[in-house]
Amino acid sequence: MDDFKVFTGNAHPALARAIADYLGMPLGRAEVFEFANENIFVRILDNVRERDTFVVQSICSPVNKSLVELLIMIDALKRASASRITAVIPYYAYGRSDHKDQPRVPITGRLVADLLTTAGANRVLTMDLHAAQIQGFFSVPVDELTALTLLSDYFRKKAIKDLVVVATDIGISKRARDMAARLDAPLAIIEKRRLGNTDKTEILNVIGDVEGRPALAFDDEILTGGSILNAVDTVLKRGATEAYICCTHALFTPPWSDRIVTSPVKEVVVTDTVPISDGKMLDKITVLPIAPLLGEAIHRIHTGISVGAMFE
Repeated sequence: MDDFKVFTGNAHPALARAIADYLGMPLGRAEVFEFANENIFVRILDNVRERDTFVVQSICSPVNKSLVELLIMIDALKRASASRITAVIPYYAYGRSDHKDQPRVPITGRLVADLLTTAGANRVLTMDLHAAQIQGFFSVPVDELTALTLLSDYFRKKAIKDLVVVATDIGISKRARDMAARLDAPLAIIEKRRLGNTDKTEILNVIGDVEGRPALAFDDEILTGGSILNAVDTVLKRGATEAYICCTHALFTPPWSDRIVTSPVKEVVVTDTVPISDGKMLDKITVLPIAPLLGEAIHRIHTGISVGAMFE
C-alpha cells in the first residue's frame, strides 16, 4: 500500500479515516490550517513523489473554505511531484448550478470543475451528482458512485408491504425509478415549481397512485427539508398510510431539525457523504456508512480494476 496515499482536508476527516481503515492503511500526513488572516496553509508531510494520491474532501459547510482547501491540497501534491491526483469528493457543492435558467447567471458547477482541473486534479471520484451532465464539465475522468444500492438494500430488508417510491420532483424521477425497480415497487412523481431564487416550492400535482400505500420519498439531497416534507404531507393527504424519507446527501440546514421533529415521517435514511453533527442526529435518522464503497472504488482506481463493475 506504500505506492499510494490517501489524504484529507478538514471537511470530513472521520470519513477519510474510515476509508483508510477499509483499505488497511494509515492516512497520509498533512498540515491543513487557516492563518489569522483567513489564508489557508497546506503542507504535505509524506513523500508522494511518483505516487498515486487521493484527497478526500466533501465540499460541505463551510462550503467555500472546504473548496479552497481542496484546491490548495491538490496544488501542493502536484508541486510535490505526485504521479496522479484523484479528488475524492463525496458531496459536490454547486451541483444545482448546472445550467443557465435565468439571464446573466453563472454555471457555477462548471466553474468548480475548471478550478479542480486547473489546480491539478487528474481524476475525480464523487457520489450522486445533482445532474448527470456535471460529469461533462470535466476534462479529466470522473467516476460517479451511487448510494442507490445501500439505500435500496436497507429498505428491502425492512420488507415494507405495498411500498410506493415517490420522486420529489420530475428532475429526480429517473433515479427514483431505479430505486423503485430495485424495490420492485411502483413510482409516483411530485410535480412542483420553485418560487424564485429561494428554497420554497409549490406542489402542483402528484403523478401516480399513493392511496393505501406506505410512501418512500426519495431525493439526492436534503437542505432545509421544505421540499421533501411538503411532498410527504401531500402524499399523506392523497391517502398514503405512512411515510419514509431517503437521500444520499444529508446537509440538514436550519430549520430542518424543527421540521422533522414535528413531521409524521417515521424514518429518514441517509448516508454520511457529509458530516452529521450530534445536534442533528435525531431518533428518526438512520445513517448508512459509505466508506466501504469509496474505499473499494479507490482500490479499483489505483489497481486499474473496473469501478463500474461494482454496480453490476
